[in-house]
Amino acid sequence: MFSRLIRGSVLVITALTALPASAETTNVVYHVNEGVQQASRAIGNIRNHLNADPDTRIVVVTHGPGIDFLLDGAEDAQGRPFSGSIGELAARGVEFRVCNNTLNARKLTPASVVLEAKVVPSGVVEVARLQAKEHFVYLRP
Repeated sequence: MFSRLIRGSVLVITALTALPASAETTNVVYHVNEGVQQASRAIGNIRNHLNADPDTRIVVVTHGPGIDFLLDGAEDAQGRPFSGSIGELAARGVEFRVCNNTLNARKLTPASVVLEAKVVPSGVVEVARLQAKEHFVYLRP
């Protein structure tokens, strides 16, 4: 009886450890705080990331000059609007967050931010919260 119980436990343990890694969603926070060039790199990285692992949950947190690409009418260094890329990534589940402290410091209102983005009280606090409380992996393009 005892040996049957042990064999049964081994089968359960083996079955649980044999689950594919893709059964769990990876949570990733992309930290953007340098401006348009970094945002362009981040967008490319995020596209590649989702192409390789479409089940990844991605949150982009911005503050300082990093919010610039999430402002209405923002363009990349070649004059192309960011709105198409933001909409495309949002449709794939990417969340965008903008620091309210930065908005206040620059005398901008939440209305100046694209519709796909959510304003959070502090970008740095949001990055820390996602890492500490929601177990997000940190990436900075």
